Amino acid sequence: MTEPSRPGRPAALQLIDAVVDPGTWRGWDEPVPEPALPQDAAYRADLEKARARTGLDESVVTGEGRIRGRRVAVVAGEFRFLGGSIGVAAGERLVRAVERATRERLPLLASPASGGTRMQEGTIAFLQMVKVAAAITDHKAARLPYLVYLRHPTTGGVLASWGSLGHLTAAEPGALIGFLGPRVHQALYGEEFPPGVQIAENLLANGIVDAVLPAEQLAGVAARALHVLCGESTGEAAVPGPCPDPALEVSTEESIRRSRRPERPGLRDLLAVAATEVTPLSGTGAGERDPGLVLALARFGPTPCVVLGHDRTNSIQPGGLREARRGMRIAAELDLPLLTVVDTAGAALSKEAEEGGLAGEIARSLADMVSLPAPTLCLLLGQGAGGGALALLPADRVLAARHAWLSPLPPEGASAILYRTTERAYEVADRQGVRSADLLAHHIVDRVIEEGDHAAAFLASLGDALGAELAALRTQDPAARMTGRRARYRNLGLSVPGDTMNT
Repeated sequence: MTEPSRPGRPAALQLIDAVVDPGTWRGWDEPVPEPALPQDAAYRADLEKARARTGLDESVVTGEGRIRGRRVAVVAGEFRFLGGSIGVAAGERLVRAVERATRERLPLLASPASGGTRMQEGTIAFLQMVKVAAAITDHKAARLPYLVYLRHPTTGGVLASWGSLGHLTAAEPGALIGFLGPRVHQALYGEEFPPGVQIAENLLANGIVDAVLPAEQLAGVAARALHVLCGESTGEAAVPGPCPDPALEVSTEESIRRSRRPERPGLRDLLAVAATEVTPLSGTGAGERDPGLVLALARFGPTPCVVLGHDRTNSIQPGGLREARRGMRIAAELDLPLLTVVDTAGAALSKEAEEGGLAGEIARSLADMVSLPAPTLCLLLGQGAGGGALALLPADRVLAARHAWLSPLPPEGASAILYRTTERAYEVADRQGVRSADLLAHHIVDRVIEEGDHAAAFLASLGDALGAELAALRTQDPAARMTGRRARYRNLGLSVPGDTMNT
């Protein structure tokens, strides 16, 4: 059991009590030099009162403990210490803790609660955010996970630095989280800030945080996420299964019709049935969220991965592709395999999509996928129409469900271009070679997974195949894998002597 909260006990220590395994906490805090700044008597008195009130010597607590058995570094803010504000001493303590976590290769959990920069120390305090952000950047560059739990309230420069750099970010229910504090807005503009905007639940709805949960649930969520983000495998890699029997091939029209059935399972069904340790992420972290794009951490078989893809959506938005690129960055930063899942009837055709830069996001997604240093696996699960599908395709290995397909446009659109009617859609699609058997023959996909008549059995077989492929990809030499990916897409459509692509 965790130690119960006690009246007057600093909230930062209560948070640590709730998250860290009992008896494992070791503080890292050492006295830090007083800032070489002119301090008036009132500020010195405020510091002494804050120390007496909280029992802490500064507004941040740092150290290490175990979360469900895993050694983790923790930094937490104490709002009762001068509003959790960050001055020179607190900034230095934060940086030393982050640097130590990096040296000792520890994942880092940060839990700010702060009004931002310590105004009494002025511009020098303001600049502390630069060195804190730089230290966290170095930590992430070392392929170490960084988790954030935003507590009430978190505003100003703290939110704009170490509060917004997490691979995964959760928030306390009802917490006030925003850049400009309500009191400052009232003073500057003479009116109250619109209610409800800077509340954790609204940030979740807008793709700025990934979850809203009480501190009592944080340990479980953090442990599950770290079990994926830290990248350990949990067993032996399986061997990919054989290629399908050509006798099982079906017509283009049948595959397209089956892919569009309302009852056909999608990505969320696949995660529910075939994956373990699933931690959903939400949005870009920058104020956009596309409900048609799924982003999560998960395991298939023994292998951890970042999962991103369509969930049977008809209108992938620019923000959805920016959300997908967030997943690509997490995979690259932590050297985790990336699994992309394609199942979309096409990208959005709208004024908003055009003005939101849809074409540019498709281009940037393609560039990121082709150059991503992490292992990549793509699953064509259902419909694969247009640039919204292509944006998630260029992977080291590509699997396809039997009734999945890939085409430059929805077949009806291609028919309209060629014949000014949609009535020849299946004829056009057949000539284009969109079905899984055609994609296999042209080395666009490496393996086709049979579907059968039972959704649960199909999803389970998909999970087995994905786990085997992901595990095998992790064993490959990174340089050779990257070279092979570039050659694969460089030579598509060409007759390459000695081509021995493994199917």
